[in-house]
Amino acid sequence: MSNLGLNAGHGRLALSLLLALGVAAFTGNCRAKVEKADLVLLNGVVTTMDGERPEARGLAVRGETIAAVFGKDADAEKHVGPATRVVDLEGKWAVPGIIDGHVHFNQAGGLILDANLMTVSDEAGLRAEIGRVAGLLEAGEWITGGLYGAYEQWAMGDAGAAGSAKKEPWRPNRAMIDDLTPDHPSFLCRFDYKEWLANTAALRAAGLEKSRLEGLEIGRDGKPTGIIFQGTPAFRKMTESRRPKSRARMLEENRAALKALREAGIVEIHDIARPDQTDRFVELEERGELTCRVWLRPDLSLGGELGAAGFTMGLHPKTKKRSAWLRYGALKGYIDGIMGTHGALFFEPYDDQPDNYGHWRPHTSDDPELKVRNMEKMVGLIKAGLAHGFVPNVHAIGDRGVAEMLDLYERLKGEGVDLNGFRVIHAQVIRPEDFPRFKALGVIAEVNPYHISDDMRWMEERIGRERSKGAYAFKSLLDNGAILSFGSDWPGTSAALYHMHPKYLIYAAVTRQTLTGEPEGGWFPEQRIPVEEALRAYTIDNALAAFEADLRGSLTAGKLADITVFDRDMRAVPPADILKAEVTHTIVGGKVVFAKD
Repeated sequence: MSNLGLNAGHGRLALSLLLALGVAAFTGNCRAKVEKADLVLLNGVVTTMDGERPEARGLAVRGETIAAVFGKDADAEKHVGPATRVVDLEGKWAVPGIIDGHVHFNQAGGLILDANLMTVSDEAGLRAEIGRVAGLLEAGEWITGGLYGAYEQWAMGDAGAAGSAKKEPWRPNRAMIDDLTPDHPSFLCRFDYKEWLANTAALRAAGLEKSRLEGLEIGRDGKPTGIIFQGTPAFRKMTESRRPKSRARMLEENRAALKALREAGIVEIHDIARPDQTDRFVELEERGELTCRVWLRPDLSLGGELGAAGFTMGLHPKTKKRSAWLRYGALKGYIDGIMGTHGALFFEPYDDQPDNYGHWRPHTSDDPELKVRNMEKMVGLIKAGLAHGFVPNVHAIGDRGVAEMLDLYERLKGEGVDLNGFRVIHAQVIRPEDFPRFKALGVIAEVNPYHISDDMRWMEERIGRERSKGAYAFKSLLDNGAILSFGSDWPGTSAALYHMHPKYLIYAAVTRQTLTGEPEGGWFPEQRIPVEEALRAYTIDNALAAFEADLRGSLTAGKLADITVFDRDMRAVPPADILKAEVTHTIVGGKVVFAKD
């Protein structure tokens, strides 16, 4: 028997109990009718999210499922046998496994093993990050992406201020990194994708080292600086020459992302799926390396194609069998852009761009005059997916984007469509009259709490204080009966780096502050919600949003044994201390996939 977590400082009582449990198991003192567990957790603060038994001391796991939940440590005795692994939680907080309702998995590993320049806007930072990445790669591998300058105007953790002075955008030069990357062609983008930096190795690979092709910036010395402007002949030449990442490299990035997820206590992700990444998920699962469940959300336009191939929600992308591990979920659509690039769709223009109302996304149109015709296109795509059992989850951020999406769902409901499982993704800025519509329609609000801590730096500058009252308004959504689904949006947008660890999302929802505690009392503090509501949106309601609340989402006997253990009860600490919380155990299907130390 393994007593993971037991230490000499815990005291004699727990040690005696564990020894007694072991002796009882070996001598047959337990009730013969109780089949022994593979794993027992005891001596913890267990929040179950089960209304019948909301709190407990521990639980027993047999195979992939929870065999029992108990309120006294002594009740564990009958479940312990010679092969049972016993984990003494030592008062730690065990909760249903955390489900991240919104992840861009294929991009996440790239910000771990490739360039992450989002907080970089000077030469020292550029050299540090490019030097780090160059040390990870085989000779000849390209360094790409980066998104430099995303936090140039507002530092990470800044609460922002309307009308704040702007800096001139920083512009790098290939000379800053050439000595670090002789064997690594590098093509790095600014966060808005308008400018890119190519090192000498990349210019040489594209035949641009001595070129004067349009779009290539030339310095005072008559030589290319390395800056290339998007959409120009030089840009097209460079992108055509860029070597794609190998499958082996992409798998390594996936492994890095999986490691980060299990260390953060994530037992499942709802992933914005891409076909190439789906293939890699299958390979990782076959290799036994997939350490979290994956609910795949392909693009809305693929519903008919997937259905024709014999797929529907819940089916494995290779075997076409029902799976609780790797399976297709909803279809992801878009109605507008993002706040970070002034693309979210509003009824009134942006305060800092008076001619800009945002824009319509691919499933609708970039031309507001064509809204009706192109909304018909979205209706057609949704119905094509529904015909094969796929529900829509649609991105809508600006107040008009959210309202238009609710209008469309209301129309479908009027045509007899069951809206169970339909989501408005992000639901970032909502008009007062639209809050009650989520419950009335039965539509889920899929929200991203950490956006509060990051996006407030520029929110009021862009849409003013009055409209900002409806931003990330989780309390208003709950007060109006909406179901919340929490997701991280990890690793973020081109304009923002989003944390995936649950402590950041819970902290943001509870405090509505930046990571440095600004502003005092929180940004629109009336929208703060308690830890219990945040946990619900992260567990049972995320399982409900995936049509699997009968399988998981609460610590209930008979459900899948997906469990996250934190080193502290976030309900019982000062809100600022939520950021100090760490995961000690991540358990998926009864298997401990992460144990700290």
